[in-house]
Amino acid sequence: GPTRKMPLTASAMDFFQLFVPDNVLKNMVVQTNMYAKKYQERFGSDDAWIDVSLTEMKAFLGYMISTSIYHCESVLSIWSSGFYSNKSIALTMTQSRFEKILKYFHIVAFRSSQTTHALYKIQPFLDSLQNGFDSSFRPSQAQVLHEPLIDEDPVFIATCTERELRKRKKRKFSLWVRQCSSTGFICQIYVHLKEGSGADGLDALKNKPQLHSMVAKSLCQSASGKNYIIFTGPSITSLNLFEEFEKQEIYCCGLLSTRKSDCTGLPPSMLNNPETPQSRGQYRIRMKGNMSLICWYNKGHFRFLTNAYSPVQQGVIIKRKSGEIPCPLAVEAFAAHLSYICKYDDKYSKYFISHKPNKTWQQVFWFAISIAINNAYILYKMSEAYHVTRYSRAQFGERLVKELLGLEDMSPSH
Repeated sequence: GPTRKMPLTASAMDFFQLFVPDNVLKNMVVQTNMYAKKYQERFGSDDAWIDVSLTEMKAFLGYMISTSIYHCESVLSIWSSGFYSNKSIALTMTQSRFEKILKYFHIVAFRSSQTTHALYKIQPFLDSLQNGFDSSFRPSQAQVLHEPLIDEDPVFIATCTERELRKRKKRKFSLWVRQCSSTGFICQIYVHLKEGSGADGLDALKNKPQLHSMVAKSLCQSASGKNYIIFTGPSITSLNLFEEFEKQEIYCCGLLSTRKSDCTGLPPSMLNNPETPQSRGQYRIRMKGNMSLICWYNKGHFRFLTNAYSPVQQGVIIKRKSGEIPCPLAVEAFAAHLSYICKYDDKYSKYFISHKPNKTWQQVFWFAISIAINNAYILYKMSEAYHVTRYSRAQFGERLVKELLGLEDMSPSH
């Protein structure tokens, strides 16, 4: 749960600033102004440009965040006369001023001579965000490694052509997270660039299991020695990775697929389906030390690799139509924790910022901001402030937008 107690009067902005404090916003102001100056030195002066202020930077973020609540395809719709226009917030800043800030917006204006990292323009922000996640929340023992569902705007999906849809879905990076499975709080973000010849590029990693193993190690760097139980999907699950994690006192439970997983070192007899038909709930087990490979039947064969649960402990999967199906405890735990993450995706994935810039670092930035707001809402729901105001996720987002735009007086005395 949360590591600090927030006051009853804490606003949406207070929770958001646990992860994106004023010093981070001030840095955006400085870097944006530096970039604007350098850009104009190179390409000619821009008479319409005036250095951005902290108040304007907050308003700029507020406008972008509003697209996660109203799901407008373009942030510029706010100033239009169409369906997505929003007169209540449009008056805070003119459209031309917003577009100027959008043109010059930067988090790191210049590449230093030592920088080789492809995400250098956003890395300081991601590091700051990670510090905020670590210092504000203590996760439960059970956590999940996965790629969060990032919803596309339903209106866009319904109206665009198939060609546009294919073009739109080609992102140059994948976003992975380590997530507390009992609250949904995202503890860590890992961004993997799909292109590039560096040590972390796809050129250096010829097969997917090797890539996903590297992603898992990066996400669990700060988890060693804490006895966490990590749940993984088929692309990450492998005997070598689980044995390596066990040495760091990280325990695992993963779904295994003969097609997607690295099955090196596992007995072939357990990877082939038995010829004799099986009844639902039947399972076979092979053990080596603390590691168990479980093959469980339920309208198909499901294989699980775990060193976190004893294979002889019994559990049940409850189905609406067929009632209880017996299974090992590891199978029950895996199903329970993954179903929670599915509920998280259903509830929160539609609140990702709709603005889709062309630059990869900007795409990553808006996804990271969206995750920070979802985390802020989770902390808000676990605080005493929630029992006073009881905002839904949409209401929380609306309050945050108004507070960033300066339309709400945040002082508790008023």
